[in-house]
Amino acid sequence: MGPMSFIDRLRSIGVVAVIRGKSAQAAVDISLALIRGGITGIELTYTTPDCAQAVRQLREQVDHTVCIGVGTVRSVEQIEWAVEAGAEFAVSPHFEPDLMISALETNLPYLPGAITPTEMVQCWDSGAAAVKIFPANLVNPAYIKAVAAPLPDIPLMPTGGISPENFIPWLEAGAVAVGMGGNLLKGNLEEIEATARLVSQQLAAYQETSS
Repeated sequence: MGPMSFIDRLRSIGVVAVIRGKSAQAAVDISLALIRGGITGIELTYTTPDCAQAVRQLREQVDHTVCIGVGTVRSVEQIEWAVEAGAEFAVSPHFEPDLMISALETNLPYLPGAITPTEMVQCWDSGAAAVKIFPANLVNPAYIKAVAAPLPDIPLMPTGGISPENFIPWLEAGAVAVGMGGNLLKGNLEEIEATARLVSQQLAAYQETSS
């Protein structure tokens, strides 16, 4: 999957759930609850024990309408493990040239983290599939709109502090998608599924009116 087709898919997904599980099985169970609720973008972070195994387990249980990636990538080995496990994208909180090179060599869409326009351009010019704006709670949707004006070719995915209550304005400001973590994962599995269903319904309504 090349960067352009990945971006089309990311835009369709709209919301990527960022999951930091206490175990691989817990991460899989949370992911399945989110998927039942209609969320189709899953980012399993390497802060989860046996993250690559969680990716394998989840990939075996869901079809390819669900896009599964890894997050908090900080080493080349983690890129390699992600590819072997069947991950479809990788995300980092920062920019590291060696990680970009590894992702490009393995054709894995890679979203490094940035917060300033200079960092965004550096990521994009180095080959990023999109740029993770992190931590997004340091800025606001108006910031995304402002930087997107001179940099309209760079797909941005704000992550950090985004919630079911405030994610639509980020999309309206020009974000290709948003990453949503703890605010999406409160409560037990039934409650997580219910929150996911609410988010997916809001997203569908937004995409219908903006298409």
